[in-house]
Amino acid sequence: MRGPPGRGPPPRGPPGGAHAVRRPPPTDVPAPPPGATTLRGLTLPGLANAHSHAFHRALRGRTQVGSGTFWTWRDVMYGVADRLTPDSYFALARATYAEMALAGITCVGEFHYLHHGPGGTPYADPNAMGEALIAAAAEAGIRITLLDTAYLSSGFGEPPNHHQTRFSDGTADAWAERAAALKPAGHARIGAAVHSVRAVPADQLTTVADWAKEREAPLHVHLSEQTAENDACLAAHGRTPTRLLADHGVLGPRTSAVHATHLTDEDIALLGGAASTICMCPTTERDLADGIGPAVALQRAGSPLSLGSDSHAVIDLLEEARAMELDERLRSRTRGHWTAAALLRAATEDGHASLGWADAGRIEPGALADLTTVALDSVRTAGPAPRHGAETAVFAATGADIRHTVVGGRHVVRDGAHQLVPDVPRALADSIAALSG
Repeated sequence: MRGPPGRGPPPRGPPGGAHAVRRPPPTDVPAPPPGATTLRGLTLPGLANAHSHAFHRALRGRTQVGSGTFWTWRDVMYGVADRLTPDSYFALARATYAEMALAGITCVGEFHYLHHGPGGTPYADPNAMGEALIAAAAEAGIRITLLDTAYLSSGFGEPPNHHQTRFSDGTADAWAERAAALKPAGHARIGAAVHSVRAVPADQLTTVADWAKEREAPLHVHLSEQTAENDACLAAHGRTPTRLLADHGVLGPRTSAVHATHLTDEDIALLGGAASTICMCPTTERDLADGIGPAVALQRAGSPLSLGSDSHAVIDLLEEARAMELDERLRSRTRGHWTAAALLRAATEDGHASLGWADAGRIEPGALADLTTVALDSVRTAGPAPRHGAETAVFAATGADIRHTVVGGRHVVRDGAHQLVPDVPRALADSIAALSG
């Protein structure tokens, strides 16, 4: 097994072999060998949070007051973004990533578009905000894929509004030049993102796609989260967002479409045919009343599935896995669309692959030693036979049942306590209070 984050980049490329959930461990070992660390419970590959906006953690509780829409929620989000600095973003992200580690997450895909200072003025280090996120993940003890995001327009042909000037590099070429200065580290890899078809002009989509292709890097994109986006894209270009992305070379096996909620049959065929991963974020999609995406049809068409906590209304990948199945049951009025093993694969191996960590997400020789252990003796998980551990983890456990989190062989969470951030609730409270306005 390879060493912890920060000690040199791990080799690239998948080690091959079966997923841990599909290959039960031996049961005839009488006792751990001398010097072994025992992880009591159900030990899985570390969980991959494939879609995060770290600063949205400051919105928890605030945006659940009253009613509203995605668009009114976005106005509150802008208010938080306006107050962030590299230092305050580091503090908030460090606490948020520590919360993820407590929930068994060993790798996060950070969809990062808050690049510049107030008014859009670049910092002395143009990547100060992204570097703050990379440093925050290191201090919280988890891996990160920084998905540096092109965000150039407020809508089809419209310039950024006064909030969005902090997000915009002006052009895709300028974005590419700035993003190229970001460097990977032992715990960090660099990817790209198109915020959405409304935020990157169609004639600049190829620039972002080519940047990722040249580097063999992950490329993520928010896709069809809202019907209003679909309607505006049809009015501007005469085609759906998915077709627009396909026509400009954005889709492919290294591409992940986030949400993919409102799709046509042709859209589903395009995404599946390109083997693009779909990142479902059920808790956020429910919280914002977005709708239920066609995950079953997308997977049948050829798209792997991953999971994300997105706006961090909660941070719990077991809940996201459970919600994907249960939401589909509500819509279809039938049960059993995915097995527990398949849902865990979305939360582990396929999530890591979508973030460019093909050497993670499995328990086998040569894979990264990233592990999470679910307690099977809590009030939620006690009772079922051990052979039903996967079903118990997905359909009964929560993030509160994570007993251990190991990243690169280092115990980051031991017996439910974070070993690097001593008081995670206080770190969250203090970093969020600093943004009050």
